[in-house]
Amino acid sequence: MTSQARANTNIGDDLNLRTVFTRPGEATDLPKFKLADNMLLPETAYQIVHDEAMLDGNARLNLATFVSTWMDDEAKRLYAESVDKNMIDKDEYPQTAAIEDRCWRIIANLWHNPDVDNAIGTSTIGSSEACMLGGLALKRHWQARRKAEGKSIEKPNLVLSTAVQVCWEKFCNYFEVEPRWVPISEEHLVLDGHDLEKYVDENTIGVVAIMGQTYTGMYEPVKEIAAKLDEIQANTGLDVKIHVDGASGAMIAPFCQPDLEWDFRVERVVSINTSGHKFGLVYPGVGWVVWRSVEDLPESMVFHCSYLGGNMPTLALNFSRPGAQVLLQYYQFLRLGFEGYRQVQQGSLDVAQWLSSEIAKIDAFELVSKGDTIPVFAWRMKKGHTDNWNLYDLSDRLRMKGWLVPAYPMADDLADMTVQRIVVRAGLSHDLARALIADIKTEVEFLERLEGPIPAEGERSHFHH
Repeated sequence: MTSQARANTNIGDDLNLRTVFTRPGEATDLPKFKLADNMLLPETAYQIVHDEAMLDGNARLNLATFVSTWMDDEAKRLYAESVDKNMIDKDEYPQTAAIEDRCWRIIANLWHNPDVDNAIGTSTIGSSEACMLGGLALKRHWQARRKAEGKSIEKPNLVLSTAVQVCWEKFCNYFEVEPRWVPISEEHLVLDGHDLEKYVDENTIGVVAIMGQTYTGMYEPVKEIAAKLDEIQANTGLDVKIHVDGASGAMIAPFCQPDLEWDFRVERVVSINTSGHKFGLVYPGVGWVVWRSVEDLPESMVFHCSYLGGNMPTLALNFSRPGAQVLLQYYQFLRLGFEGYRQVQQGSLDVAQWLSSEIAKIDAFELVSKGDTIPVFAWRMKKGHTDNWNLYDLSDRLRMKGWLVPAYPMADDLADMTVQRIVVRAGLSHDLARALIADIKTEVEFLERLEGPIPAEGERSHFHH
């Protein structure tokens, strides 16, 4: 953040503590942007940070985020007991490393990996890092194949929808891969294989398929994409593999749509990632990535180094990182089992579909998706309904009541379409959902009574994915 931005978001350069928290002998003014000369009592420092964080609002009412905002008391206790563990130090914390190995194998089985003993996987800070690793493996394999054929390794490209999460833009930027954007449209709201032959060529390192778009929650049909790539290979000889970005859906589909073939049952899928801290039901931040086989992960991506007296094979972009969330993931696997996860995820889906059905009854709106893939759905204003208010105005009104329900434009080719979205997570009960619908209806009724447009200065702030 720039100094100007800090000045805009923090009134004044000092924290004034007079008559609030200070004890005799403590400082009463503290600088915000440099260290104070002396110490504070721990309870004073705690209260300052606690009160500032309190201004963020209630995370449980944040219906924008996919990230888990609730775990039970036993999980919180385990978190506190293990927060000092460094995941990278496998020599010092061998049992945490063993539990990490168990977790990715559990996930590989969940995703129908045909030979888990010959597979490989790892935990990451989140699904974004997992995506980077999956994409990098595709690039390294493409480079090795091209070198063996005596061909140029310049200008690699990756085919993906314009509705991908921003981490894929970062991947292409950081690792110098040309993104081949397949535009979404009213007819093709997801990457479904339509016109895929126009984007794939000899420099294509792979295709990304999304199980649960952040914009709408919709699944991209992995099996259909693979069938199109089969057709392309038959016509051109190009053998292009798929990475599935299952940040959300890879922890929903196995439990609630078990017959849907999107995972390693589809032969072109070589790697899959997910977020443990989304529908894996763990506090942030933990992600997972699994490759079909050890052959699908280039050996050049595994580092063997001496660290604190041991040989440390590492497979990650980060080095030191928390081990507590990996233990929490294993706790959830033990605590819930398959049936527990199914009940939790189906409960969220039931709430999402109830909410979307209630939203559909409001005359001003029409659904874009209905929450029957992952428990996420979006809606838009009916064309020509009114010029007096829009979804940004509704988002602002709901924020006054504590709800964060984002409004934002769709991806590039549908940027003129504004939608509003709700993410249902564990912890959003039917009772809370009824309260939300009551507030939405109240605020829509208020907005509908307006006799003229709500004045707005400058550009509206958009929700960012």
